[in-house]
Amino acid sequence: MIESRNPKYNASGYPDPTAYQAMKPVVREESELDRKVHRLIKTLKSIIEWAGFELIGRIQIKDKRTGREFK
Repeated sequence: MIESRNPKYNASGYPDPTAYQAMKPVVREESELDRKVHRLIKTLKSIIEWAGFELIGRIQIKDKRTGREFK
């Protein structure tokens, strides 16, 4: 069975408004964190370039609050 990408429906394809409403804040928080990390890494790369250096490795950071790691 093909998994539905619409978060308002469950894996079986039936509407699941309760789960959708419960997950909205979690999804919003994760999206905000992803945007924050993207901006931070972009800023770090700009600072490195501005300082006359070249990034030769991967930037790895960890959110202190959630413990989630980003590479």
